[in-house]
Formats: sequence, C-alpha cells, structure tokens
Amino acid sequence: MYLNYRGIVRVIAIFSAVMGIAMLPSALVSLVYREFDTVLSFTGVTIPLCILAILILKLVKPSPVPFKIRDGFLIVSFCWIAASAISSLPYVISGTIPNFIDAFFESASGLSTTGSSVLSNIEILPKGILFWRCFTHWLGGLGILFIAIALLPALGFDGQAVAAAELTGPTFSKIMPKITNTARAMYVIYITFTLTETVLLMFGGLSWFDALTHSFSTIATGGFSNYNSSAAHFDSAYVDGIITFFMILAGINFNLYYLGVSHGIREITRDREFRTYISIIGISTALVTIHTYFSGVFSTIGESFRYSIFQCVSVLTTTGYCTADFDLWPAFTKMILFLLFFVGGCSSSTGGGIKVIRVLVVFKLIKRGILVRLHPNAIVKVKFKDRILSIDTVQSIAGFVFLYMFILTLTTVLITLGGHDFTTALTAAASSIGNIGPGFNAVGPTVNYGFFQAPIKLLLSFVMIAGRLEIFTLLMLLSPRFWNPNR
Repeated sequence: MYLNYRGIVRVIAIFSAVMGIAMLPSALVSLVYREFDTVLSFTGVTIPLCILAILILKLVKPSPVPFKIRDGFLIVSFCWIAASAISSLPYVISGTIPNFIDAFFESASGLSTTGSSVLSNIEILPKGILFWRCFTHWLGGLGILFIAIALLPALGFDGQAVAAAELTGPTFSKIMPKITNTARAMYVIYITFTLTETVLLMFGGLSWFDALTHSFSTIATGGFSNYNSSAAHFDSAYVDGIITFFMILAGINFNLYYLGVSHGIREITRDREFRTYISIIGISTALVTIHTYFSGVFSTIGESFRYSIFQCVSVLTTTGYCTADFDLWPAFTKMILFLLFFVGGCSSSTGGGIKVIRVLVVFKLIKRGILVRLHPNAIVKVKFKDRILSIDTVQSIAGFVFLYMFILTLTTVLITLGGHDFTTALTAAASSIGNIGPGFNAVGPTVNYGFFQAPIKLLLSFVMIAGRLEIFTLLMLLSPRFWNPNR
C-alpha cells in the first residue's frame, strides 16, 4: 500500500501554517507589554510559515487518493516533530533559550503537556514567551491536529484517518456522525473549561495573565507556570482548590461531558472508568494525607489534606504542578505518588500515562489468569462495561502496557549511561513517557532538566512525544514494514 505523499505534504503545510498563526496571540501579548523584540520573534516565524504553506499548496496538486490509516500515522508523527521544532524557534530567536536542543526539549515538553523544563529562572522571561510556553500546553492538550482536523474537510481532506492516529485511549469513538463535528464539540468544552477556570482564578486575586496561563496549563494537564515555585507561588487554598478541581475535570474522558449534557449526568457517574478514576483520587489522597500528618510533615490534618489532594491529583492527571516539595516527603508517600505516575487520566482526556481503562483491563487479565489456572477447562471472557472485549482489543492493551514498560526501562538504562543515579534516571524516564514533569532526586519538583547532556535531552524529547502519541504512532515509523508498499 503506497503512501499518499502529495496529500501528506499538503496537510503538513496546512498544519505548519496553523502553528505559525497560533503564535499571533503570543505576539499580541508581547505587544501589550511593549516587548517589541519578542514580537518579532513570533511574527518572524509566522509570516514565512504562511508564505511557505501557500507556495506548497499552489505547487503540490491535490491527490485523488483518499487518506488511509498509514497516512494518518505518518502525518501525526511528522506534524508533532515539526510542531516541536517550529515552537522552539521563538525561544531561539528571542535568545530566551539560544541552544536549539534545549529549545526543542522545552517545546516538546510544552506540546506533549509534560511540563519538564530546562529553565532555572522562569520569572525573568518576557511575558510573550511565558504566554507561549503555557499556550503550547493548551495547543497540545486536546491535540494540535484536532484544530487542523476541523479545517481539513473545507480543504478537501478526510480527517478520520488523522484522528485515528491522533487521539488517546483505546475507547475513542465519535460522539457525532462527522469527525469534524466531534472535534468542534470537544473544543467547545475545552474552551469553556479554560475560560471558566480563568474567571474563577481571577476571583482569587490572580491577574488576567496569570489566571489565563495557569488555566492553559491546568486544562491541558501540562504544568508550566510563570513562577519558579510553580502554583505554590500564590500560597492560596482557594487557588489550590480551583486548580485541583479543574485538573480532575481535565483527566476525565471528554466524550462523557457531551454525553452527560445530551443524555443526563448518569452517563458520567455510571461509567466504570470514571468511577475508578475518582476512587483512585480518593484512596491515594486519604493515604498520603494520613501519612504526611502522622509523620509530622504538616501540623494539621487540614493542611495535610490540602497539599496531599493537590499533589495526588496533579501526578495522577499528569499535570505536574507542585505546591510542596514532595521529594522531601516520607518514602511511603513518595511510593504512592510514584505508582500514580503509571496510571494517568482517563481515555480521551488531556491526561497522559497508561490510562485508567488500560489499568482496569490489565487487572481483569490478572483475574482471568488466576481463574484459568484454578479451572483449566473454563472459558473466561474479559468483560468491560458489560461488553466482552475482543481478543484484538485485549492483545492491543496488553501489548501497549508491555511496550510502555519496555521503553521506560530502556530510557532509564540510557540515562544511567550518562552517569546519573538510578532514582533520577527512572523517574525522569517515567515522567517523560507519562507526560508528568517532575520526578525525584535531581529532577524533583524544585529543580529542572537543564543539567542533562544534549543526547539525553533529545532522547527525553522524543520519549515525551511518543508518550503523548501513545507510543505506537511514533514507533511505527521505525518499522521497515511501514515503508514497504507491498504490505
């Protein structure tokens, strides 16, 4: 099966123009704050990209061949890598991050909603750059290509093949007959959450700029902040509560919101993945609250609950915000947080990680293995939501989890080759593939990733992108079978 190269080139051209246009709000912010040099850092990228896209669309004729799934995987992978490279240009041009590899790492971290950073003093950066950092989270949270998908039909493309490779979780389904309508519905919800959180944060005393940028990071479960101390800068229980609430919302399957509005709230509350997700938050918060209180980390149970729920939700949803240095907490609480690294949010949410639904299926597979050993002749089906899962679905989920752990292990080994300690290497790898941000030891919540060697930064950049695309999408490009036209 041949790849639709003409169609792929045209879509990437359109996508590059979209990325360039997406820099205009940051240029406007720079203009408002009279950062004229920074304005040029954004417009100097936007204008050439738009001109180049127009030339490509003029020179490369449309292909009569419709997109296939293979084309979709190639488009998504190339677009995410290109987006990270394009997004890094304002950092380099403005001199904020003059080293391209560092800038690429920062951009990949932003777009993949990981939140890891190479910057040590964030507060001295221009407002336009700070806005762009958090806006890259917002662009990547629901999927950069979701924006393009909504535009593709008007330009003569079918967005279904692209959507199949872009969206996260094993249970994605269209909530409307057309994928473009689904994309628009998702963005209505996404924008509504963002604006609502912004207004509520402003009620808590935040400026419009701080409220909006932190809403970008929260709804996208990213974690970039305008302050060196992250969300702890505000030292407000109200702000902590608002951010925690919206982190929880962002970690829920976005399809459920549409179904909840159209069919009633029971569509949300009876969903098995949702109930498990809320239960994990409750149990982990209770364990961390009790242990941090009785171990003397906090003086009151209320204070312990405030910081514990924030940190548990932040790690589970893979947001990565910090209001306390959890690297100094007792080993038991750190272990609870580390286990949350591997769970993540729900399918079709902005959260990363393995996803709650996959964790549930893995436990069902373990249960099935026990029953089969007890009753060798029994036929035990794996069920979810009263439906029997097909063998292909179960194998796909099991394969994903195995591959996830394999890449985590391999990345850890490669980081240790750079002379870094095991805890730093393991948590940096887990944080990157899970799109979380902070880890432990040298990559703890009060430090950054700037000390890593350039090859490790590049490695982690691609691991972050692979984690955001759920591994298979990016990994397929390394397979000779993918490029073989006869397969």
